[in-house]
Amino acid sequence: MELKMEIGLDQLIEAIKQLPAKQLLKLKAEIDRTVPSKTEKEEFKKFLLQAPVFTEDQIALMEDARKSINKWGTN
Repeated sequence: MELKMEIGLDQLIEAIKQLPAKQLLKLKAEIDRTVPSKTEKEEFKKFLLQAPVFTEDQIALMEDARKSINKWGTN
């Protein structure tokens, strides 16, 4: 079952303010679970930037291998 409603942000905030504490904690946990924090994004960005990269020689070697494989498949 799916329920779609169009309400303004102010109305949503007012509805959230009326939630009991237990449901408010459940909502917060769900938001935390579904929206990645900036620190997670920053850590992932840092991880990607520190990852090893191919050298020009390695790239040339892979391109030569790909050309050889393509040539082998057409003969």
